Amino acid sequence: MSAFDAIVVGGGPNGLAAAITLARAGRSVLVREAKDRLGGGARTAELTLPGFQHDICSAIHPLGVASPFFRSLPLTDFGLQWIHPELPLAHPIDGDRAARVSRSLEETADGFGEDVKAYRQVFEYFCRHAESLLEETLGPLHFPKHPLLLARFGLRGVRSAKAFVDRWFQTDEVRGMFAGLAAHSMLPLDQRLTAAVGLMFGVTAHTKGWPFPRGGSEQLIVAMQRYLESLGGQVEVDAPVESLNELPSAKAILFDLSPRQLVQIAGDELPARYRNKLQKFRHGPGSFKLDWALDGPIPWTSDACRRAGTVHVGGTFEEIAVSEQAIWDGQPCQRPFVLVAQQSRFDDSRAPQGKHTGWGYCHVPAGCTVDMTDQIEAQIERFAPGFRDLILERHRMFPRDLEHYNANYIGGDITGGVMDVWQTFTRPVARWNPYTTPSPRIFICSASTPPGAGVHGMCGWHAAHAALSRTLR
Repeated sequence: MSAFDAIVVGGGPNGLAAAITLARAGRSVLVREAKDRLGGGARTAELTLPGFQHDICSAIHPLGVASPFFRSLPLTDFGLQWIHPELPLAHPIDGDRAARVSRSLEETADGFGEDVKAYRQVFEYFCRHAESLLEETLGPLHFPKHPLLLARFGLRGVRSAKAFVDRWFQTDEVRGMFAGLAAHSMLPLDQRLTAAVGLMFGVTAHTKGWPFPRGGSEQLIVAMQRYLESLGGQVEVDAPVESLNELPSAKAILFDLSPRQLVQIAGDELPARYRNKLQKFRHGPGSFKLDWALDGPIPWTSDACRRAGTVHVGGTFEEIAVSEQAIWDGQPCQRPFVLVAQQSRFDDSRAPQGKHTGWGYCHVPAGCTVDMTDQIEAQIERFAPGFRDLILERHRMFPRDLEHYNANYIGGDITGGVMDVWQTFTRPVARWNPYTTPSPRIFICSASTPPGAGVHGMCGWHAAHAALSRTLR
């Protein structure tokens, strides 16, 4: 077998980011992927009916255009087309009202009534320094280049979303909208750092938007693979790895896998004490996902929802807080917070002419076996009467299906592990450089390292630089 400078095990966005970073540095790289094609959390398939293209997991990519890694890549030269919906986000509440979030901070704030001044005060400074803020926050703990910016963000973001909205916002629309942003953390909204998640999603909406690739999320992966191969990188699919002995010779091996999988594959090459720490890594709640083939667009009563690529369905702050707390109490909520994407409104390649797709999921306890179809569809019907009448076919994914689709999603956890105050900064263990291990040739580049979940490539980018400075100098 040929020798390589580096082998990347796992061909998700972070694995490909690591491989691209190494190839750009002139190193020979092989990517080994267990499935029949690359992608991890970014694949697309006809899940319902012929001609309907559904994103199997990730669908909307705020950080696909905003992260420092992706900003550095010429992926449009390799076929990637980003689509920006008219509005990144809408958040309906009862009474035919909705929070409308546009790319313009001023336009958005002007629609928020008595919260207009507070909304500008919260987001204006961070939006003005968005690129620096992303560089500071999308990675491990470090000495900051912009300490005042990071301190200001930290003082606001360290709070819980509950404390944050109680301090800043009064209207149901804005409070509910911020709850939806913060709920991407998959934590109870009274926990610290949930405000930081809400702030960051708001900043990306106003600066880079929440786009998605034309043709499906997998088109981002296709472009990354083409770029990697143009740099001389190699890819093998249908190539699962069960032990290090199965791999060609390499100076460095980077794993885009969960800590649990790393322990199974690396075995005794990692000390027992370190393996035990990896085994204690905590995974969070799961998800229940639905995809729909539709006879028409989702009939939202709110004009803002019809113009948005993403719609957060859950109502008021209090309702969403109850929903997110329930999953940590071990019970799925009867009125769950539902994240909805409607790509076909803006991308005619997703469905046959005149037809549409819908994509939605809610959070549930890890490994939950409850069918949440009725609850999810009832929430959408609440704000889009007649939605159920448009369903031609649906596809369900329970947490066990998500884990089968991607072994990194332990118990259906799509975030790569709990991101609470402790584990956000100690992913996957407390270590000065979290991408390294006690073995000088083994590195971790999955979402179980900082900065965690999301299609941003930064876990792979940081891990590749760790390998370049430690082993591939």
